[in-house]
Amino acid sequence: MSEMTLDRLEQMRGAKVYDSSGEKIGTVEEIFYDESTNKPEWIGIGTGGFFGTKRVLVPVQGARSDGDELTIQHSASEVKDSPDIDSDEISQDTERDLYSYYGLEWSEQRSDTVLPEGTSGGGRDLDRDTDRDMSLTRSEEELRVGKREVETGRARLRKWVETEPVEADVELRRETAEITREPINQPMGDVELRDEDIDVALHEEQAVVDKQVVAKERVGIQKDVTTETETVRDEVRKERVDIDKDRVDIEKDR
Repeated sequence: MSEMTLDRLEQMRGAKVYDSSGEKIGTVEEIFYDESTNKPEWIGIGTGGFFGTKRVLVPVQGARSDGDELTIQHSASEVKDSPDIDSDEISQDTERDLYSYYGLEWSEQRSDTVLPEGTSGGGRDLDRDTDRDMSLTRSEEELRVGKREVETGRARLRKWVETEPVEADVELRRETAEITREPINQPMGDVELRDEDIDVALHEEQAVVDKQVVAKERVGIQKDVTTETETVRDEVRKERVDIDKDRVDIEKDR
């Protein structure tokens, strides 16, 4: 975006004009020049009824061009409430009011500011206004729903050791001793009778306990994904456009 020059401003008649927020407020229709310096001082904006029938002027100072568009450093509401201009010539008092209103530095060394010869300040060409782009851009908010992944919890697989009583039956064998008798009738001759002992070892089985670790089961964690539908509710703003028709009835003198 470039600063305004005299040549550049002359080429921008009919160019679209935007306020400081980017809202279109009209087109370049008039250029007011200082009589002594012949430099452009004010830009007359053709609003196409945007500000009613009010004649709107904005300062050249601070205006910037971007291609075929002109952007001023003031808001639409500020321009709308600017001092009224009734003629094609701006007196020093009126210009002082304009400078004060727009917050610009005023110098007493000034001449009256006028429209160049051959230009029309008050009247409007109906055919020219009809060809002009008199439109507003209507915008609205749209709901955009996205998704993001968040951690909602954790699953932990934990193993611990506990003790429980167990029992098992086992058969055990045990040797016992008993006397057996077998009748015999046999002469022994000259055998001397004496005391005699016989020792016999007796055996038995005893239960022996041993333990070993045996893997019984493999336990793991498996994640699964389920899908559910959630309704998201919010409010969106929409711009609406309507037309207010102001009819001016002119009673002609008869």
